[in-house]
Amino acid sequence: MQGLHRRGTTGAYDAGPDAPAARRMTDDSLAVPGGEQLLWLFLLALPVAAVAWTVTHEEVFREPRDWCARRSRESRTVGARKFFYLFTCEYCFSHYAAAGAVALTGFRLLLDDWRGWAIAWLALVWVANTYMSLFGRLRLDIRRERIEIEDLADDGEAVAGTPRTVGPDQSAADEHDR
Repeated sequence: MQGLHRRGTTGAYDAGPDAPAARRMTDDSLAVPGGEQLLWLFLLALPVAAVAWTVTHEEVFREPRDWCARRSRESRTVGARKFFYLFTCEYCFSHYAAAGAVALTGFRLLLDDWRGWAIAWLALVWVANTYMSLFGRLRLDIRRERIEIEDLADDGEAVAGTPRTVGPDQSAADEHDR
């Protein structure tokens, strides 16, 4: 077995210095330490989430997104419908954004071979979608608070704009003093 060296009497094999990094499976076999990989994962997920959210939700891409949504409903082939649908779904689009981020940065997670790329890609998708869910929830809460404030302001204007009535034991002079 190339790169593996027999260790002790147990018959187990240990990776030698010339073994591929994926076979060594120890912390020192990783090109980047585990803690730094997690930092990369959480930071790299931010632009992935930003790109996926912007393309699938924001006004700047509304016309192309509407065109893609129409094509995803009206295309004849399943492949065309699925292709155009990915531009309207943040979950779907985040897979492509994450694949682009992994390809551009060479980011790998846990392993230094193709499996590290696959793990990094799927982990980026998961973290980016968590970020987008939190952002969507935050926007929903802000919108709800804005509507509640507008309702309170409308109620306040309605109360302030109505003339106050004078009760039977109050005079108009008492009303004026308030």
